[in-house]
Amino acid sequence: MAPGLPQSMADMDRPHFIGIGGAGMSGIAKILAQRGAEVAGSDARESATAEALRALGVTVHIGHDAAHLASDATCVVVSSAIRADNPELARAGELGIPVVHRSDALASLMDGLRPIAVAGTHGKTTTTSMLAVTLSTLGLDPSYAIGGDLDAPGTNALHGKGDIFVAEADESDRSFHKYTPEVAIVLNVELDHHANYASMEEIYESFEIFAGKVVPGGTLVISADQPGAVELTKRLRDLGQLKVVTYGESDTADLRIHKITARGLTSEVTVVLDGKFLTFQVSVPGRHYANNAVAALAAGIALGIPSRNLAAALKSYTGVKRRLQLKGEAAGVQVIDSYAHHPTEMTADLEAMRSAADGARILVLFQPHLFSRTQELGTEMGQALALADSSVVLDIYPAREDPIPGITSTLIIDAARAAGAEVTAASDKAAAVRLIAGMAKPGDLVLTMGAGDVTDLGPQILAELSK
Repeated sequence: MAPGLPQSMADMDRPHFIGIGGAGMSGIAKILAQRGAEVAGSDARESATAEALRALGVTVHIGHDAAHLASDATCVVVSSAIRADNPELARAGELGIPVVHRSDALASLMDGLRPIAVAGTHGKTTTTSMLAVTLSTLGLDPSYAIGGDLDAPGTNALHGKGDIFVAEADESDRSFHKYTPEVAIVLNVELDHHANYASMEEIYESFEIFAGKVVPGGTLVISADQPGAVELTKRLRDLGQLKVVTYGESDTADLRIHKITARGLTSEVTVVLDGKFLTFQVSVPGRHYANNAVAALAAGIALGIPSRNLAAALKSYTGVKRRLQLKGEAAGVQVIDSYAHHPTEMTADLEAMRSAADGARILVLFQPHLFSRTQELGTEMGQALALADSSVVLDIYPAREDPIPGITSTLIIDAARAAGAEVTAASDKAAAVRLIAGMAKPGDLVLTMGAGDVTDLGPQILAELSK
């Protein structure tokens, strides 16, 4: 057994990760390497994340091949995105090597610690990273696993020496049922992940199971504003078995947001706690990010950390990659990357940019993510794009999905135009880069928006603008 690995993780001595470059997978691999495990894995392509893992002594193969799996691997770690016909997964079956889901590996990392699990249809990565940075600033040295990098490749996870573990809890495949947190956060409850959930009732049932995993004496922090979260709270309070703390702008919130004041690309937030006002700065723009910060504040308080200490430390959070991340400026045009891919996220990010734009135009290069999501929410995505001054829409990024007949970006484009939006279709990415750069004028803001590889186009837009 490798030093630093608890007895329950003896089979994690020499793990092999299939898809090790993914946000969730790379974080677990990083923590295991820091704890002393001999980690190896494979990914489809080279990346800065792969290089960051190699710097920790992790063996990273490029491409998927049965030969990449060492015969003495103690387990193979997979996510829900790995298909059954993956050659390394098939080889693991031939060799009799145990296969461990990513969520089980993450749950094992939390053993013996004080976990905070952050769930919700959107906002998880931001809130998890806010907590990680805040607790680190306070000298508590937490461990954390985040779905995005803080400020450099490979900064999505850390094995800390403290007793707190902050983790992003993924509801998309119900894997968040594996965790037993001391504090759970539910930011919002909406219908998404249509390949795994057929109805809102299934979503509610899944979140009820997650809330039921909170350890005795633990706390659920949940939004008092978002309708799905409010409904979930009603269901959970009927059970009478859980300490629930609500936050938000509602008069009924336990931790009530009194005021949010936009200050360019930052915000000032005032909350009412135990009848007293507490004001702090959030170094990222937008009302939804301010709400995320208040959720993080509530979670820290539930752990017993003084509220004023938390409020002061929250200012040290300056963002996470792909969450309204400034990629650069050229020819007087700022290019910003947004991970938004659900209509609620798209609306929130565009409203945040509008409040910070000071009259500037907002141009969007949008890439829809998943055929199933576009099928269910394409109309709402188009309506969200009407908040921009002009948009270019790429083809759907399939990720793990096969195409659905008849489902294309046209569904979004038609809905956007019906809502009065100025929108153009572009199948070729190079042409899309030229198109959006050609639209931009000094003072404009250009957003690359989506959860796929549209993020790679930001530097190309900047290069085109520089011409």
